[in-house]
Amino acid sequence: MASRRARFIRAITRRYFAKIEASRVDVHAMRHRWHRLARLLPSPRRVTRTAADVAGLPAEWLTPRDAADGKLIVYWHGGAYIMGGCATHRRMVGHLARTAGVRSLLPEYRLAPEHPFPAAIEDAVATYRALLADGYRASDIVMGGDSAGGGLTMATLLSLRDAGEPLPAAAFLISPWLDLAGTGESMQTRADRDPWFKPAHLPTVTNYYCEPTETRNPLVSPVYADVRGLPPLYIQVGKDEILLSDSTRIAESVRAAGGQAELEVWPDMWHVFQMFVHQIPEAKQALAKLALRIRAMLGVDRD
Repeated sequence: MASRRARFIRAITRRYFAKIEASRVDVHAMRHRWHRLARLLPSPRRVTRTAADVAGLPAEWLTPRDAADGKLIVYWHGGAYIMGGCATHRRMVGHLARTAGVRSLLPEYRLAPEHPFPAAIEDAVATYRALLADGYRASDIVMGGDSAGGGLTMATLLSLRDAGEPLPAAAFLISPWLDLAGTGESMQTRADRDPWFKPAHLPTVTNYYCEPTETRNPLVSPVYADVRGLPPLYIQVGKDEILLSDSTRIAESVRAAGGQAELEVWPDMWHVFQMFVHQIPEAKQALAKLALRIRAMLGVDRD
């Protein structure tokens, strides 16, 4: 059973999302509101935050005091490709960086609807190439993200693979959004359990990012991709979210293609519950497990 704190957060956030009608949302107002709410979250301790420009994108370096030399997490934030950035994600990513002892880069890719597909992928690929040009080795980089950032992670890996470029050592996905066509069985089986999202709302959000004819494009929805030759994946997802099938299907596809995919389904949890690392024990536990996997992926020994 979920902790008392998790049940409380679930209940109050459910009420918040129940008031949102996707077809009537003003994207710019929602961005402002989300950033304002993000300021209520505490900043991580013992992490130095440095603003930067990487490949022409605003970004933040989040560096813990005991960062492993030369190792790097590249984190792509979620927000349905229309919201999010350093302000909304630096707390969670900073906590992850500190727990893993690995320096992290949090870039702000261009957002839809002003910059629809494939702008975000172009930005992510350019960022990765810039890091390699600056001297980082692909084998010293782990790439990951949550929700749309998970989808962007997969699209970036596919793009780099198809271009014949060196891939990062591994990747991680947190509640990834990998099927913008919305065909997964959990869209129905979890519809009454998901405290945040309803299947009927997703097409409105999807249309901000891409044309309806593009929803099964593998770079838009990586569940339809050929996933051979990708680095090992580690995936965390909540059991009660309508996007659960996105995670289970990509894990199955990677394994069927001969790759490695570790999938953790967290009981009673919702979409990107890890954002509440300072509020609920399950989030702290999940990020601690992710941090251990990242250290293992990068070959970082524990002290």
